[in-house]
Amino acid sequence: MTALNPELGGDPLAHDRAIMVSRHLEARGIHDPRVLEAMGQVPREAFVGEFLTEFAYEDSALPIEAGQTISQPYIVARMIELAELKPGDKVLEVGAGSGYAAAVISRIAGEVYAIERHEALATQARAREDRLGYHNVEIICADGTKGWPESAPYDAIIVSAGGPKVPEALKRQLTIGGRLVIPVGRDVHQTLLRVRRTGQDSFEEEDHGAVTFVPLIGEEGWG
Repeated sequence: MTALNPELGGDPLAHDRAIMVSRHLEARGIHDPRVLEAMGQVPREAFVGEFLTEFAYEDSALPIEAGQTISQPYIVARMIELAELKPGDKVLEVGAGSGYAAAVISRIAGEVYAIERHEALATQARAREDRLGYHNVEIICADGTKGWPESAPYDAIIVSAGGPKVPEALKRQLTIGGRLVIPVGRDVHQTLLRVRRTGQDSFEEEDHGAVTFVPLIGEEGWG
């Protein structure tokens, strides 16, 4: 088991966070030590409403504003692990929502650009990242299906919403060797795919099982 040694002083939920990492992540097959450490650092309770604080470290999705959700911890960790993040990587997240996944990613990567189409959610997420001192995260309000070409290419792209297909714009914003993790499907359940760019015009695609996400809305997503 990974030793987290949480600092309990001044952080009443540090123990719950450590249990989440060991019980819901490590015990279920999340092994990347960088991912486990990042999940153990970021206070998930800071990304949900105060009335949901007691549920922050349960392995379940929770509602946030604008009819969206914050994904369950296991799914956040699984997608980040599939993205094979390394220190110094430049990462794009599509569907920032509360900003939680972007915060976790920021504890591993060098630069994080997170796109959210709801202005209210983007504003809240930006404030949370600033309050927590995660200054390598930039929250952008835009159509995430188009990516963010201003800062491309990216070593990894993580899409936290389910689309009908893999957006071509996102594939083209990967570095050679870059990884795109995205749920794709036309039903209530989607398939979690990892797309790896192997050359200028070549990509490899892997199936990593069934997942359920809110719809990916945008020009290359659902209308």
